[in-house]
Amino acid sequence: MATAKKTTAASAKKTVVKKTATVATKPLAPVAVASEATIFSATGASAGSIKLPAELFAAPWRADLVHQVVVGMQANARIVTAHTKFRGEVSGGGKKPWKQKGTGRARHGSNRSPIWKGGGVTHGPRVEKIYAVKINRKMRAAALASILSRKWRDGEIVFVDTLATAKPETKGAKATLVALASASGKPELVTKRKNAAIIALAKKDTNTEKSFRNMGNLITEEVRNLNAVDLMNKRFLVIENPVEALPLLSARLGK
Repeated sequence: MATAKKTTAASAKKTVVKKTATVATKPLAPVAVASEATIFSATGASAGSIKLPAELFAAPWRADLVHQVVVGMQANARIVTAHTKFRGEVSGGGKKPWKQKGTGRARHGSNRSPIWKGGGVTHGPRVEKIYAVKINRKMRAAALASILSRKWRDGEIVFVDTLATAKPETKGAKATLVALASASGKPELVTKRKNAAIIALAKKDTNTEKSFRNMGNLITEEVRNLNAVDLMNKRFLVIENPVEALPLLSARLGK
C-alpha cells in the first residue's frame, strides 16, 4: 500500500507538457478603398462623378453574416399554408369498428386512427408552426454594406443621374438601359434574361416604375427599401440620383 501511494504521489508530481498546435489564421479578404464613381446620364454620356462613402462601399465581405440574414428574411417571408388534421379533427369515429375479440382481425378502437385510410395524420405540417426568426438591425445593416461593397468591387453597380420620364414608356426605358450597358461596359445588364438588375430610385416615381415594369429581368425599388435578399437575387444594381440616394443608404447604417 505504501509503495502504491508513493507511486501515485510521484506520478502526480510529474509535469505534463502539452503540445500547442499553431493554427494559421486565414487572412481577411482585401478591401477596396472607396473611390470616386462615374455618374452616367440616361443617354450613356458622362454626367460627373461622386465620392463613394467608405461605410457603404469599402466594407469586408462577410459571407456567414450575409447567409444568416438572407435565410432569416426568407424565413420571415414564408407563408404557411400546409395543414393536416389530427385524429381528433377528422370526421368519423365514435363507434368501435368491430368487437375486440373473436373476429380474427387486429383490434381497433376507432377508424380515425392514423393507420386507417381517412384517419388523422401523425406529425404532419400545421399552420401553427412559426418559421420567423429575429434579425437584429445592426445585422441587416452590416449585411447590406457587405453586399454593396462586394458588388462595387465586382463592377456590378452603375450610377445614373436621373431616370425620370414625362410619361410611362417601356421603349424609352429599354433605350436607357441599352445606353447604360454600353457606356459602363456591362452588356449583361441587357442580355441577361433573368435576375439582371435592380433599379434603385432615390424616391418614388410612378412613371419610371411603370416604364421598367414590363421588363421581366429586373425590378424597380426605392433605394430606402433595398434589402439583402433582392441584392443577392439580382446581378447588377443601378442607382438613380446617387447624390440623394447614397445619404439615404448611409442613414440606414446609422452613420
